[in-house]
Amino acid sequence: MVQLKRTTSTDNDFKALVFLLDKDLAQRDGEDNAFYSQFNGIVQLKHCVVQYLDDTPIACGAFKPFNETTIEVKRMFVQPGHRGKSIASKVLNELEVWAKELNYSYSVLETGLRQPEAIALYKKNEYIIIPNYPPYEGILNSVCFKKEL
Repeated sequence: MVQLKRTTSTDNDFKALVFLLDKDLAQRDGEDNAFYSQFNGIVQLKHCVVQYLDDTPIACGAFKPFNETTIEVKRMFVQPGHRGKSIASKVLNELEVWAKELNYSYSVLETGLRQPEAIALYKKNEYIIIPNYPPYEGILNSVCFKKEL
């Protein structure tokens, strides 16, 4: 059975998935990882989603306020054995629904060129590429997206 759970960054399943995400990003980003990791802390994330399959956590995502009208999607991850099954889209959709419930109008996010799966996910879910926002301005590996919720 598939189940989505809304939680916070104190959730142990969320933290375990983020640990795996950070390992993956360290490999993909190499020397650039130190720059990106400074913006990926999870200490105070209040809006996190964990997806389960038969009580096993397989995916996660989160958002934080970007400004009064916009949220920033963070920490999207799907266990490698579960990729390609639209799981990330379900997590992303749940984050968007939650943000709309809180009266946000837009979603932004940053991903890297070394994550083609993520770029494809966001394009598939109607995000459009925008100029890189701070702190990603001028970062050649970064791709920023926006979507009206």
